[in-house]
Amino acid sequence: MRNLTYAAAINEAHKQSMELDSAVMVMGQLVDSEAGVFGTTLGLQEKFGSNRVQDFPVSEAVMTSAALGVALAGMRPVVVHHRLDFMLYSMDPIVNWLALWRFKSNKETDLPVTIRTIVGRGWGQGPQHSKSLHAWFAHVPGLTVAIPATPFDAKGILLESIFNENPTIIIENRSLYSMTDYVPEVAYRVRFGQAATRREGKDLTIVAIGVMVPIALRAATILQNESIEIEVIDVRTVSPLDNETLLKSVSKTKRLLVADPAWEFSGVAAEIVSMICSELSTDLLNNPVRVCLPNSHTPMSASLETDYYPDENILVSKIRDMMSSTR
Repeated sequence: MRNLTYAAAINEAHKQSMELDSAVMVMGQLVDSEAGVFGTTLGLQEKFGSNRVQDFPVSEAVMTSAALGVALAGMRPVVVHHRLDFMLYSMDPIVNWLALWRFKSNKETDLPVTIRTIVGRGWGQGPQHSKSLHAWFAHVPGLTVAIPATPFDAKGILLESIFNENPTIIIENRSLYSMTDYVPEVAYRVRFGQAATRREGKDLTIVAIGVMVPIALRAATILQNESIEIEVIDVRTVSPLDNETLLKSVSKTKRLLVADPAWEFSGVAAEIVSMICSELSTDLLNNPVRVCLPNSHTPMSASLETDYYPDENILVSKIRDMMSSTR
């Protein structure tokens, strides 16, 4: 049983993919720096050279467009955006080119581009370094959107993306980079559209996304002492979404709480609740509950930020209310 941090697992996935295929390359601002994008690209340029690990100026649109070009030339680029907020300068190449290239070419050509983008969290990130916009990209046909919540998935999803023919956006939460867990040394792939049951239970299902997965597990541990058995489902990818696993779980527990680290309105949580209600509305013991971010931008101050992000205590309180009443 070998443990790695989330960041080290990503770094290992980069190294193994580049060893397996000379067409794999990494592009992005400061990917060749000593810090190596929070450690995730550390040592890559020394091992594989500057042709395959390329630093870029602060021009997100140019960087992403360049990745499309090298993909058309036969490469498998991984583009690293330090913050999702500033990746938005790349919306034109992502939405108008990358997402629909296969459709426009009648599936005759592919663009195997992987985009890694990071969501900041922690005092000082503020509203310009902390947006979690997975719902935006999941709305666009042609894009796979993954949100790994464990070191195991961080490695396996990145390898799956690099060697998949579809363009993928991988959203990583900066606060998970120090998380340590079991990661096999061999190269492996975590398939898209397959949710993971992180904990089994019979009383209520928490469908958790990204950074909310460890929070949901902590809430489930607290409630276990009250004889409440919580099932925790990690979606892994929001597009495609594993509806079958979610329906199976909620069919058993008959209660649903969705924990989504994004704004509530028009989010992935709403999509999950809609899907569950469409299929199981008469079976549910409670109306589904969403725990999301407040409808506000992220505050800069440490004290306000602590109140901004939901924690396990919020989940525990919501679940206690659900367990004490039925509709």
